[in-house]
Order: sequence, then C-alpha cells, then structure tokens
Amino acid sequence: MAKTMEEIVAHCKNTGFIFPGSEIYGGLANSWDYGPLGVELKNNIKKLWWEKFVQKRENSFGIDCAILMNPRVWEASGHVASFSDPLVDCKECKARFRADNLISDFSKGEVNPDLMTREEMSKYLSDNHVPCPVCKKSNFTPIREFNLLFQTHRGVTKESQQDIYLRPETAQGEYVNFLNVQRTMRAKVPFGIGQIGKAFRNEITPGNFTFRQIEFEQMEYQWFCHEGEDEKYYEEFKKASKDFFLSLGIGEDKLRFHDHDKLAFYAKAACDLQFLFPFGWDEVNGIHNRTNYDLSRHQEFSGKAMQYLDPITNEKFIPFVIENSYGLDRAILAVICNSYETEKLEDGEEREIMRIIPKLAPFKVAVLPLMKKDLSEKAKELFSKLSQSFRTIYDDTGSIGKRYRRQDQIGTPLCVTVDYETLENQTVTVRDRDTMAQIRLPISELEGYISKIVNG
Repeated sequence: MAKTMEEIVAHCKNTGFIFPGSEIYGGLANSWDYGPLGVELKNNIKKLWWEKFVQKRENSFGIDCAILMNPRVWEASGHVASFSDPLVDCKECKARFRADNLISDFSKGEVNPDLMTREEMSKYLSDNHVPCPVCKKSNFTPIREFNLLFQTHRGVTKESQQDIYLRPETAQGEYVNFLNVQRTMRAKVPFGIGQIGKAFRNEITPGNFTFRQIEFEQMEYQWFCHEGEDEKYYEEFKKASKDFFLSLGIGEDKLRFHDHDKLAFYAKAACDLQFLFPFGWDEVNGIHNRTNYDLSRHQEFSGKAMQYLDPITNEKFIPFVIENSYGLDRAILAVICNSYETEKLEDGEEREIMRIIPKLAPFKVAVLPLMKKDLSEKAKELFSKLSQSFRTIYDDTGSIGKRYRRQDQIGTPLCVTVDYETLENQTVTVRDRDTMAQIRLPISELEGYISKIVNG
C-alpha cells in the first residue's frame, strides 16, 4: 500500500532518515538534516552517480569547486539580473506564494504559466478568482519579482565590503574551470566534467518535504562537444539519465520525460525527467542543450579566451555544452517514496517495509543474537567481522520478530541470526527482507553470499 507524503515524513523522522533542521529551537522552515540512515542512503546514491558519470565514462573528470565565487561569475551567468520568482501575497492572511504555482495547482496542470507574461498571470488569478490555499479568499497583491540569490558580504569594514553570493547552482564552477581541466588532463573534445556539491536558493515558498529547499545538493555533469554532435549527445544523456534512475530501483512506470514548453533564448533543447511523487509528477533531473552560450558569456565578462584548439584541424572554437543536472535530495526522496509501503501478510498482520535495492540500503546486513545473555559474544564477533566489508547494524533488544520488523522498516536486505546451533556447528540463519524466506549458511560462506546479494 503506497504512502502519503505526511506518512513518509513521519517515517523518515521516526526511523532516522531525515530530521527537521534545528528542531530543538523550533526549526527553520524547510531545512532538513539527514540522520544516520539518510546520510548512508545519500552517500550510496552519490557513489553510484559518480561511478556512472565520472569513473566509468571515458574522458570524464571530477572537480570540487568553491561555494563562494567572484561575483562577476553570476553576472556573466545572468543570475544577478534575472534569477527570480513571480511572487504574490494574500492581502487577507498575508501568506506568500509563487503565482505560477497557484495557477498550475488551480488548473490541475492544464494551464502552463511558463508560457504566460506577468500581466497574463495576474489577469488569470483575478478572472478565475483563484483562492488562497490558506484562507481560501481571492485577494492577491500584484506580481513582483523576487531574486533567489543568497547575498552576503566579504570585507573587514563596511566601507571595504564586497557583495558576494552563495552559489545557486554548481554548473558555473565547471564552466569557469573548463580550460583548467582541459589543460591539466590533456583532454580532447568531447569530454565531461562532473561535480557534486551544495547550492543555495532564497526560496520563499519551498515545500513538499525535501523536494524544494533553500539549501540542497546537486550532481551536475557538463559534456563539452563539437557543434553538430550536440543533438546526438543530448539524446544520449536523456537515455543515461533514465538508466540511472532505473538503476536506483525505480520502475519505468514512475518515470517520464517532459519537454520544456518555453526554452531560454540560448537553448537548443531542454527537458526534465520526472518522477511520480505522492504529490504528482515533478522534476528529478534536467537535460539541456545549452549551445556555446555559457563559455561565450564567461569569455565576454572575464576577457579570457575560452576557446578550444583542435589538435587535428588546428581550428579554434567554443564548444557546445550538454548539461545533465540531478537534484540529489530529490533523488533520495524519489527512492524513499518508491520503496516505502505497508504490506499485508498472510496471517492478517501488516508490516512496514522499505524495498530499497541492496546496493543503496543504508545497512546491508543486521546481526541479531537470538538470546542476548548467551549469544551476544558470538554475535558481536560476527558483527566485527562483517562490518569490515559491509555497513552492518547490531540489534539485541526485543523479540527476534520485532527486530526483524525494525530492519524491514529501514530497508535492511538481510538479517543474520546467531542462535545456539551457531555455537555447535558455526552456521547462522539468514533472512531475506522482501520474501522473509530463511536459509541456513556456514559462517565461512556468509561474506560471499552477502556480497552477491548486495552487488547483484
């Protein structure tokens, strides 16, 4: 049985996946902390992404750029001038909303506000008496633009301070280091640069748990190529994006592509890969053919040539860029939503289960002594051995049935039970999370069996 967002949020908090940020001080709206299970899941997804796009892809290189950059970077990228949301306030209850979201929600997706001007959005809100989601009245202020950049200051005195920004995306670090990577790695176009890191947006209306936050993490990959090959690579990265989410255990029926109805003036093509969340279809990945716009802008604003010299033709040119951008927090949320369910058993009981694929599961195996008093020493010895190779958890509290259920709740694929027979013949019981089937294995074969399950 699928779960609602409210149930998913409660489960994440109660089991240690995700906690409200600064909770003991009343929290900070839409800031979240990853708990012991959440950080393991997060790192496992990052590892899989890095392996696919950086480690295993030919001519691909990783970097880790500074969060604070020269403010001219954001002038060149256009963020300082035009990185904003259309906001309205309810005059009755003073709540604040994005006008485009109000229109999309009210029309149930039948009207696309991306194709509307600010004046057209205001007219739609008024003509259709779109209600405030809080007080249900329809009395909004005119639309105004709200810049999403987080601004701060650098300098010892007020007079010497310089305005700088927390980066709203990681991609610009890859663009400004294009020549550095090409030179030091002796890379030939086409080649790629990947990066995983934090980004910040001054969102006024964040929501849907970790889907939209003011602080989030991105996994971004830029592929630099010749003009004329860009369309081929655009299609290639669309397939790679979908394949990545399929590799996270997400079914094809919960994924779809959505082409952008309105392209940026410099873009040749753009689409989102969407996941079916409990609150509806929404973006988890974006693929964009950005032409040579970004490198050209940085060449213009920095005064530094961003051209690549082809060693075969001696031609100098600014490469086209195919951008493949993933919201890490959204990928985590998609995996959680996809895997968490309540299952009715044959005896009429229900169990909560997270069917996270073993490779992503926070803990791969749980070691459980059948009786704490007599078997804990042997069980801890086994835990110490397995934890050298796998992320392992030890639990000796409560009945064995309750301990199995606890591991089902957090998605642990295998439970290994140490019992009195273990002391006699060095065998253990291994229980499968999904089928609840149990087998008996010699301890000497245990690591090989777990490895097969985890990597299979």
